[in-house]
Amino acid sequence: MIVIGVDVHKQSLTAVAVDEAGRMLDERTVAGAKDGLLAWASSLGEERLWALEDCRQLTRALERELLAAGEELVRVPPKLMAPERRAGRPRGKSDPIDALAVARAALREPRLDHPRPGEERLRELKLLVDHRDDLIDERRRAQQRLRWHLHDLDPTLAVPLGALDRAVWLDRLGRRLARLEQTAQTRIARELVGRCRGLTRTILELDRELQAAATQTAPALLALPGCGAVSAAKLLGEIGPIERFDSDAQSPATPASRRSKPAPASNDAIGSTAAATASSTAPCTGSRSRRAASTHLRVPTWSASRTRARADARRSAVSNASSPAPSTPPSRRSPS
Repeated sequence: MIVIGVDVHKQSLTAVAVDEAGRMLDERTVAGAKDGLLAWASSLGEERLWALEDCRQLTRALERELLAAGEELVRVPPKLMAPERRAGRPRGKSDPIDALAVARAALREPRLDHPRPGEERLRELKLLVDHRDDLIDERRRAQQRLRWHLHDLDPTLAVPLGALDRAVWLDRLGRRLARLEQTAQTRIARELVGRCRGLTRTILELDRELQAAATQTAPALLALPGCGAVSAAKLLGEIGPIERFDSDAQSPATPASRRSKPAPASNDAIGSTAAATASSTAPCTGSRSRRAASTHLRVPTWSASRTRARADARRSAVSNASSPAPSTPPSRRSPS
């Protein structure tokens, strides 16, 4: 099988083809998948697998074109490219080096994510959640600027925390600002009130849309305690289809997945292994000595025995120095 690693950019993409051993076969830099890339890949071999760096905003158009042509592809997380880039002979960072690192990472990793049915619906949920978060951040900035202008216009006006999210308070502030002198600061404050009102209305509409989508897609998540529509939509958008956590039986077969599958063990093999183990050694006889039968003997290490020998030598030297006479008299030679 040939693995084609692709490094995608906005204006161009670089593809590097390697064999099952990771040896580079050929490389190609084109402006898009329709610019002769599929024809080049077809000339390399019939059985091939595309490995794309997992940058969805850049690779989504290429994924659609490859899937429409009936090609198989996997997504390689960027963190898996660093070890291959460090282990490669050429130093630095370039498009061919990155594409080669993507291909070799796909060879090494047997279970990589790949496009699955139903991803587009979950992608829409993620887009809606991200858009809602952007609107909330924009509303927060508008509310902070509005509070400074209100404090400058009327220091006695007390607006509670969270009140600028409610339409009642926004209408009250709009009427109060309309009665003031229409200076430049007053007009800016009224414009900020209208912006907060419009953003709040859009956020509430997104909440209702996410509620309906989460109820239709994953009602079991909403049944969990403390899990609302926005939390369920975030989980669905970030995690993706639950099918990708199944076994790699449905994933494209990479050379690494072929090598990683162990051979199935049969009952005959298990029985023959047990019989061979049982007949390999004879049963041991009982030991008469309890100490000899013990298998957990403490063997002092070299450092412990050396420390003990030094302590014994020090004690013997002290005792010999303090004694007035030798502990044993010298032996006399017997006359012949």
